[in-house]
Amino acid sequence: MKIAYISTYLPRECGIATFNDNLERAVNANFPTSTSIEQGFGIALNDSENLLSYDYPDHVKFVIRQNQQKDYIQAVNYINTSDVSAVILEHEFGIFGGESGIYILPLIHRLEKPLFSVLHTVLQEPSYTQKIIIQDIAARSARLIVMSRKGMELLTTIYGIAPEKIEYIEHGVPDLEAPVVNPLKKVLPFQNHQVLLTFGLLSRNKGLETVIRALPRIVAQHPDVMYVILGKTHPGIIRSSGEEYRDHLKRLAIRLKVDKHLTFINKFVSEAELMDYLSAAQIYLTPYLNENQITSGTLSYAVGAGSAVVSTPYWHALELLDNNRGRLIKFKDENSLANTVNELLDHPDELNALKQRAYQYGLHLRWPRIGSHYIRTIHEFIEQKVFAKKEIRQIVDTDRIPEFSLTHASRLTDDTGIVQHAKYGIPNLKEGYCLDDNARALIMILMAYQRNKSKEALDLLPIYLSFINYMQRDDGNFRNFLSFSRGYLDEVGSEDSFGRTVWALGYLVFCAPNSSYREFAGELFFRSVPHFKALHHLRGIANTIIGISYYLKVHPDDDRLTHELTDLTDLLVDAYRQHCSPNWSWFEEKLTYDNAILPLALLHSGEITGDENVKQVAMDSLEFLDKLTMKTEFLSPIGSYGWYHRGGEVPVFDQQAIETMAMVLMYLQAYRSTHHPVYIEKMFVSFQWFLGENILRVPLYDHETKGCCDGLQETSLNRNQGAESTLAYLISHLTVLKGLELEHEYSSPVDKHTEPVL
Repeated sequence: MKIAYISTYLPRECGIATFNDNLERAVNANFPTSTSIEQGFGIALNDSENLLSYDYPDHVKFVIRQNQQKDYIQAVNYINTSDVSAVILEHEFGIFGGESGIYILPLIHRLEKPLFSVLHTVLQEPSYTQKIIIQDIAARSARLIVMSRKGMELLTTIYGIAPEKIEYIEHGVPDLEAPVVNPLKKVLPFQNHQVLLTFGLLSRNKGLETVIRALPRIVAQHPDVMYVILGKTHPGIIRSSGEEYRDHLKRLAIRLKVDKHLTFINKFVSEAELMDYLSAAQIYLTPYLNENQITSGTLSYAVGAGSAVVSTPYWHALELLDNNRGRLIKFKDENSLANTVNELLDHPDELNALKQRAYQYGLHLRWPRIGSHYIRTIHEFIEQKVFAKKEIRQIVDTDRIPEFSLTHASRLTDDTGIVQHAKYGIPNLKEGYCLDDNARALIMILMAYQRNKSKEALDLLPIYLSFINYMQRDDGNFRNFLSFSRGYLDEVGSEDSFGRTVWALGYLVFCAPNSSYREFAGELFFRSVPHFKALHHLRGIANTIIGISYYLKVHPDDDRLTHELTDLTDLLVDAYRQHCSPNWSWFEEKLTYDNAILPLALLHSGEITGDENVKQVAMDSLEFLDKLTMKTEFLSPIGSYGWYHRGGEVPVFDQQAIETMAMVLMYLQAYRSTHHPVYIEKMFVSFQWFLGENILRVPLYDHETKGCCDGLQETSLNRNQGAESTLAYLISHLTVLKGLELEHEYSSPVDKHTEPVL
């Protein structure tokens, strides 16, 4: 059975690299006649941009530079075209790129082989990003493998993962015996000393200062004690702080006058050497500072070697040292540690009994047995034929659509209007309000009310409409920004905010809950009409076109507004004619923001006027935008970091929610125009950008707050959940629901198999 392993690799000095090396050899040991070619290969995670920074073993066939997103995609392509039967992923947040290692998600989403993920860390209080990463790994994995029962408990209670998805396999230990004659016994610092030992990569969370503070009391009773700290400082700590922690420990020992009883061995040792060190020590110490550790490789090795272990009660220690296989002490309590060590040194029989109990338990942790457990887990899954390379899916998977909720929109709304920004999910009152967002909020709340006539939506409607009224100037134009104290912050708003407000008012005329709202909206709408001819910016024009189109659905005989619609439409079409070429079907020399609003506006205009030329420009520009943003199985909107200039490269980040909303609306309107189901599918694919089907494979919709994150950045989410992004999500959500209704209404056997003509 061939397996691909995604992990850090030796000679990189990393605990996960050591674990994976042992696991590979343990698995391969169960196939003694196989060659290295038959046994699979490794994908190595590099912490350097230099691909040659480590001399990896020959079976490492691909190297991922931690912070290079393209490497992850190339790696998964390599795996998918190979003949491996399964993939084992060693997961630790810090070894992958992006916030909390988010870059691993695009890789596993493209993986076409069964995935078995080994979780080296399961946090009790994960950040938002950490939680969704683990949940996504779980969703994409055949099994999650954890090395402690506490990890299983956390996965089910904190992360909501089904127990049947989780496999408990303990941390393996070397299949080695203590040497009959230990060479270390004859050399310093072991010669003529009772040795207390700690090993592993040094960092402040190890709590080694607790041992040093306990040394005066230990040495007072046992002057021949030597505390040996074996291991190099963690490479990440070296890069950021150098040897600051090691130097701190040395200074502490000098201050407490126990420096003669402290020895540092600054090296990364082999397993055979480690067995010598462990068997030469009287007591092994793991004085970690808190309980939040579900796995400790060093503790497992110590138990496997038959060491007498004294440890703080972190989660893995509680399990591994149960049944009197070791001694537990209080966190950060040097007195507890000193008392326990002195007691064991005073009673050699009990010390040896601890060692024997640990040794006996460690026998079932030997790596060959652990390797066979991994093989059995993979075989059982493959034999059950649970995994399928291709999923059969319907046009829209309604199970993936969350329940619609106005919770966060209501949270952002007070008696003035909807607050512009948020800090995470909390309204940021300092930033005040803007017309843009309240116009969007009015559109959203009308869509929500149309759907189920909810009182909650009806109660919010007059707040947003009142805000628009408050922001309209005497001349009919609009201001945009308002302070929290209700003071105007500008004299005239942008053309974009003007157009969006006209859209909202036209939409209210179209679907007002009663005549009073329709008349009020018509009054505000008509006061703004004299400013239509002054519009120059394409997105302001496009938004205004949509508003007029909705108005004319109610008043089709209004010649004045029909002329306004035609004039504004001509401006968009003329812009398209001036800039289009055989390879550039667009309205400008670049694509910037809210791009889909331009073809969307022409689709609305064409619906009202019936102008075939307008419809053709709409579909040509839609197809152009579609090819740029739908190259893969998910939507990747034009990033706002630099825009896309003709002849340049398409920027990937930052991706904004309003861009996706416009795409959802555009595809629905294309479906209204053509009745081709492909647009319903594209509408839903676009909507899933909010739910995690995006380039980072991370959801922007927050199921806890019911809000939407403000954007998709290169390495992380923008975790703020302001009005613009939340409203973009809610409008998109309601649009998808409407699209499902229309698809059911329009669908026929012929439609289902007809391809669109663009």
